[in-house]
Amino acid sequence: MANYVPPTNKALSGVRVLDMTHVQAGPACTQLLAWMGADVVKFEAPTGDITRNQLNISVDGKRQESFYFKMLNSNKRSITVNMKSPAGREVFEQLVRKSDVIVDNFGPGVLARLGYPPATLHGLNPGLVIAAVKGFGAAGPYANYKAYEPIAQAMGGAMSVTGDPNGPPTISGAFIGDTGTGVHLAAGVCAALFHRTHNGGKGQEVEVAMMESVMNLCRVKFRDHLRLQGGKSALAEYGPPTLGLTYVPRALNDSGGGHVGSAIPCKPFGPNDYIYLIAQAQVVPVLLKEIGLDAGDERFAAAGPRNKNQNELWKIVGEYCKNYTKYEVTARFNELDIPCGPLMSTEEVVADPHVAFRDMWPVVDGHPDGPYNTVGMPIKLSLGNVDKIVTSPGLGEHTEEITKSVCGFSDTDFKRLQESGAFTLPPKK
Repeated sequence: MANYVPPTNKALSGVRVLDMTHVQAGPACTQLLAWMGADVVKFEAPTGDITRNQLNISVDGKRQESFYFKMLNSNKRSITVNMKSPAGREVFEQLVRKSDVIVDNFGPGVLARLGYPPATLHGLNPGLVIAAVKGFGAAGPYANYKAYEPIAQAMGGAMSVTGDPNGPPTISGAFIGDTGTGVHLAAGVCAALFHRTHNGGKGQEVEVAMMESVMNLCRVKFRDHLRLQGGKSALAEYGPPTLGLTYVPRALNDSGGGHVGSAIPCKPFGPNDYIYLIAQAQVVPVLLKEIGLDAGDERFAAAGPRNKNQNELWKIVGEYCKNYTKYEVTARFNELDIPCGPLMSTEEVVADPHVAFRDMWPVVDGHPDGPYNTVGMPIKLSLGNVDKIVTSPGLGEHTEEITKSVCGFSDTDFKRLQESGAFTLPPKK
């Protein structure tokens, strides 16, 4: 990895990102930018991103670097800098001058307290795009609240609409607060870079709050909130009764879309032996015929009765599905153009031929711990993605290289900075 050179012919080639992020939301953003060709310099304290040593596993008695870190920091270079030393701040300021984007997910005001509010950063580099992940934004009543994934889901509306209406709320298995915020921020960074290109090279600030990102990903639930009209209207496609409610309820596996849908068990009835079926209006007659009913069955043929009787419909579909595996049902229903897919465990997803064809579970070589798999690039650009996902960098692996080739410091300068504590913490007394 020490010889990693950012590509020169990709969508974001020529863009340098000073990545001051840690854990998940920020690294998810900067990794996407790296996969589109940006030169991402992961700027770490001498102690490193905390996820390097979180949730580690041991192989043959040897403790490995965490997959948490590996899977969020590929195609980056790492430099360690001690921001508490004058020499470290000298390196930091030179990197700011040499970068197009700086990304952080510190708490509100952390960079300012270090002496680098946006005005100071723009004084060093007027074209700098200053991007930040915040839990609740830099200002507002909740600005100083601490945010974690489940808290963002709870306060953004997602948790209240997930789970059993007769049980506790449930967080989503998909980390829509962290990685979802990272994806939003990557879009904002690209927009700010485009704006800079067409507006005289002027930089700006980009902020994405986790709570607001979750709200955006729950847009259809807020759609249903408006449809309730403060308790005057009902949501016909929801199984539980909704008339009189002033909030969108939890509805288990109801689709919550324009067509009713549900998860149906299949043989051999293990914990993941289900299909999810959408009773799309135009194919309902075909579905009814396939499960042994009359295509014009008055309980289900029209949308109104079908919404009202959907629980009965799912029982009948379940009687059909109990004779087949989820893959057999999926194949048959898709032959009939009925929207249907199998519930896939993580084990099944990573072994799936479609996932392999789409290169969404690639092997990453070059790490001292050995090869490992990671989730691939979900944004496919015909001319813009890196050719290969390469391993996450070792802590400070590229410190000397970046200090000299990016910052422009000489060998003598590097030695001076090194001896002045720019890259390491002082020995403990």
